Amino acid sequence: MKRKTLLIAACLLALLPGIAAQAPANNAPDASALEWQLWCYRPNVWRMNFDFNRLAGTQAEHAAPMRVPGSVQAALLEAGLIEDWNIGLNSFKMEWIENRHWLVTARVPDDLLPGDGEKLFLQCDGLDYKGIFLVNGQEAGRFDNAFLPYAFPLSPFLKEGGNTIAFVFECPPENLAQIGWTSRITDWKPRFNYGWDWMPRIVQTGIWDDLYFRVVKEGEPAFEDIRVIASASKTGDIGTLTIDVKTSAPAIVRVALSDARGKKLLEETLPVDKQGARRTWEKLKIRRWWPNGLGEQPLYNVQITLTGEGGDIRQETRRVGFRHVEWLPCEGAPREADPWICSVNNRPLFLQGVNWTPIRPNFADLKREDYVKRLQLYRELGVNTIRVWGGGFPEKRWLYDLCDELGILVWQDFPLSSSGLDNYPPEGLSEVHAMTRIAARYAQRLRHHASLLLWCGGNELYERGDTEPVSDTHVMIDAIKNALALHDASRRFIVASPSGMNIYADRASFGSGKNWEVHGPWNLAACYAETDKTMSAVEDYWSRDDALFRSEVGVPGAMSLDAMNKYRGDYALLPASIENPLWRATVSWWIEWEEYIEANPDAANDAGEYVRWSQERQSRGLAIALKKAKDRFPACGGFIIWMGHDSFPCMVNTSILDFDGNPKPVARALSEIWRDNSVKTKP
Repeated sequence: MKRKTLLIAACLLALLPGIAAQAPANNAPDASALEWQLWCYRPNVWRMNFDFNRLAGTQAEHAAPMRVPGSVQAALLEAGLIEDWNIGLNSFKMEWIENRHWLVTARVPDDLLPGDGEKLFLQCDGLDYKGIFLVNGQEAGRFDNAFLPYAFPLSPFLKEGGNTIAFVFECPPENLAQIGWTSRITDWKPRFNYGWDWMPRIVQTGIWDDLYFRVVKEGEPAFEDIRVIASASKTGDIGTLTIDVKTSAPAIVRVALSDARGKKLLEETLPVDKQGARRTWEKLKIRRWWPNGLGEQPLYNVQITLTGEGGDIRQETRRVGFRHVEWLPCEGAPREADPWICSVNNRPLFLQGVNWTPIRPNFADLKREDYVKRLQLYRELGVNTIRVWGGGFPEKRWLYDLCDELGILVWQDFPLSSSGLDNYPPEGLSEVHAMTRIAARYAQRLRHHASLLLWCGGNELYERGDTEPVSDTHVMIDAIKNALALHDASRRFIVASPSGMNIYADRASFGSGKNWEVHGPWNLAACYAETDKTMSAVEDYWSRDDALFRSEVGVPGAMSLDAMNKYRGDYALLPASIENPLWRATVSWWIEWEEYIEANPDAANDAGEYVRWSQERQSRGLAIALKKAKDRFPACGGFIIWMGHDSFPCMVNTSILDFDGNPKPVARALSEIWRDNSVKTKP
């Protein structure tokens, strides 16, 4: 107990005001507009060779222009130095990238140099993963966490002109992959890049989020933390808005709330002292925000303007929606069970949707349109919930903004996930301290979003021996819980997914009252009975199901024949078995070739027939499962498919959208059930 107390005390130090990076001001110079260049070196050779004044290196193995934000991998591909890793087995050919140091360099325009009494910083909201930041060849800071922002000082190292900046990305950790030990995780980098059952090993290096310059005037107050919480009456269009602002020095802030057309609902000036400024406005006449399928998504802008002696210094904007959320017990659930019926604005709803994984392994290169394509399609299909899975990254701001606009609720995991050989979270002081800072950052960044539904400690985290889901007696889970109590106490926190008594629900446990929020199955074989291996057994399995919530359920299905041919390279499509390296590379868990041959002995050489069989099987199996679960509402609170979309062109996977974002047939089958609102509940 003494050790746990010391750990928590140390971690709480990370939660003091000021850890959150400031968002770019309206006039903050965008550093991505600079001319960035990429240089490749064997580890540390750059220290003896690179000229940081001339930005030249005679012994660099490669040099190429680079987009920022962007990945090393994309820069090399655009320069013709590597092949497209999505084709065939080309991903194997690029693993050498991990074994190099990468310099990303640019010149600082002279007109950005700070004046008297000013200091210049470079704000980096996402660096993947570890290295050094240099100004004119002098070390100005280090970074080693892809989930946290960094602000590097330039002023102490600047010359009168001709200044340069450089990031040196060192070799990433060797292995954070799916098969390993969660308890040994000590590096904070997205894990899916190291290989998962739907991803080969493609370990990104690069700048994945906004990069901008920030000028700070000596003695001038600055924002340290801004908390904006919007809520609504349970039964009507009446809103409550709470603002909590902390600044580096006493100041004045002006708060204004306006609707999407610019009509102001309130405007008020507040003094900020050493304790900050906190104010709540009640009985605001607003329109409530609704999840997809229940109503519209009106959004409002909250502007907080910081004012000093010389006038306005900085303005921050938060877009909010007013809604009321509560969690109710499932019908017939044991008294001690967690509540899994979500009620929004006094309307209980069935949470239905998909697990969200990163769209691409090189997520630094994603564009807003990549998110629009997938999220708009999910909305049209009838999805009202996505779970942002814990093996990925904090996600681009576009995801949360679009979910606000589209009425898609967000279940947000923290970046912890299972490993297979053990699934027990780390408990060392430095690891818990790092996760505490990550949790605070996530909350400060996302808590104003109307779409944000709940926080989750991570994916498939278990007690030692995988006997049951982890609990908040674990020091890291408890630290996350404490961080959220300080930074976003208004939302529900669950310790991990699955949570409750059981990890899985199966025939042996049905009726036990222990199946609360569970994972699986991910194939039809797990639904079969001892003497029945048909769809009748699948129907029977789901008819007996008593889980209160199903947060991961999947059935494998092949992508289209056209997509297979687009991405197979020089490899043959058949056989669709473990013997074929094209299939063995990522998807060996989902291969069902033997069952296909057994059902279609005369079609072993027909790839089109295999695709038809696999897609029909996925459509029927998932439709049965979803329909049975939704029909049980409100005894069952929700059903989330594993997974939504492919991050890599898998020949067969449990996704319902392929790598290009196109729906498999299963998506349309699920949509008929998602969009069926015949099951009604009274407020």
